Amino acid sequence: MTTAIEAVDAAESPVEVRPGLLRSKVLRQPQTIVGLSVIAICVAVAILSPVIAPHPKQQVGPVFAPPGGEHLLGTDGGGADMVKLLVAGTRVSLMVGFAAAIVSALIGGAIGLASGFFGGKTDTVLMRFTDYVIVIPDVPLMIVAAALFGRSLTNIILIIGVIYWTTTARLIRAQVKSVRERVYVKRARALGAGNSRLVGKHILPQVAPLLIANTVLLVAYAIFAETFITFLGLGDPSLISWGRLIENAFTDDALLNDAWWAIVPPGVCVAVVVLACTMVGQAMEESLNPRLSVGHLSPRRFRVRPVPPAREP
Repeated sequence: MTTAIEAVDAAESPVEVRPGLLRSKVLRQPQTIVGLSVIAICVAVAILSPVIAPHPKQQVGPVFAPPGGEHLLGTDGGGADMVKLLVAGTRVSLMVGFAAAIVSALIGGAIGLASGFFGGKTDTVLMRFTDYVIVIPDVPLMIVAAALFGRSLTNIILIIGVIYWTTTARLIRAQVKSVRERVYVKRARALGAGNSRLVGKHILPQVAPLLIANTVLLVAYAIFAETFITFLGLGDPSLISWGRLIENAFTDDALLNDAWWAIVPPGVCVAVVVLACTMVGQAMEESLNPRLSVGHLSPRRFRVRPVPPAREP
C-alpha cells in the first residue's frame, strides 16, 4: 500500500512552486527589487545599530537643536541626536513587525488549514470564531489588551499577532478547500493516505507560498500598529522605536517649538518601510495567488481591445 501511495505522489503531484518560478515571477518585478532593497537596508541598520549608534539617548546638544553639520537631523526634546535615535528605533520597530507577523501567520495559517481541510462542523466553528474576531475594532482592543497585560515588548508582539490573524485564516481556508478537491488528493486518500500525509505532502506545499506572501503584508500592518500603540503611550517606555520618538516629540511640545525634525523623520521611516513591505507582499501575492494570476482577472494583464467598426452593407 505504501508503494502505491508513493507512486501516486510522484505521478499525480501538481507542479509545485520552484525557486525558478519565484525568481522569474517575483524577483523580476521592479517593485519587488525596490521593496527588498529598502527592507534589506533597514534590516542591516537594525542589526548594526549598537555599533552605528551607541548610547542613542545621551544628550549631545541643546534641546531641539535644528539640523546642521554636527547633527544632520537636529536633536530631540532631550538633546539627543535624532540620527542615532532613528537608527536605534529601527531595531525595535522591525523586531515587532517581523515577530508579530510570524505569530499572526502561525495562528491564521493553522486555523485556515484546519478549517479548510476538515470542513463540516470544524469549518463552521472556526469561521464563526474568525468572524467574531474580525468585527472587534482593532484599536480599542489593542488599547485594552496593552493596558491589561502590560506594556512589555513581548506583550505588544503577542497583542498585534493575535489581532491580525483573521485575514490569513480566511485566505488559507479558501485555498485549502480548493486544493482538497483536486484529483491527486482524492486518489491519495482513496489509496489510504492519512490526514497528516495529505496535509504535509499535498496541501501545505501548495498554500505555503501564499502564506509567505501574506506574511510579508502583515509585517507592514504590524509595524504600523506598533507605531500608533506606542504613540498612544502603551509601548515599552524603556525601548526606543519610531513610535516612541513620535510620542516623545508630542510630549515635549515639538510642534510649539517648530521642531519638525523631531516628528517628520520617524514618520517618514515608518511610511517607507510599510510601503516597501506592501510592494513586496503584493508582488508575491499577485504572482503566487492562483486567483490573482489568472490572465483574465489579473489587473496587470487586463487589456481593453477596441471593437472594430461595423462594415456598411
